[in-house]
Amino acid sequence: MKNTQKWTLAGALLVATIGLTACDVEQTEEASMPDVDVSAEGGNMPEYDVDAADVDVGTREKTVTVPDVDVDMPEDQDER
Repeated sequence: MKNTQKWTLAGALLVATIGLTACDVEQTEEASMPDVDVSAEGGNMPEYDVDAADVDVGTREKTVTVPDVDVDMPEDQDER
């Protein structure tokens, strides 16, 4: 992570922390779950008639000429 990204992240966290501590939240009412009566019957999935294309897949041998690549590395590289 670059140095500027670290400072940006640290600044964003500081601003978020200050913003959250400036709020005063009090619960004014208790929560409750609703009473639910669920009855369901089995459903029906839709049906589809699909006509797919015929695809013939095969293999064949092919000779491909690949170029020869020579890489000259400099002798005085710093090892890291």
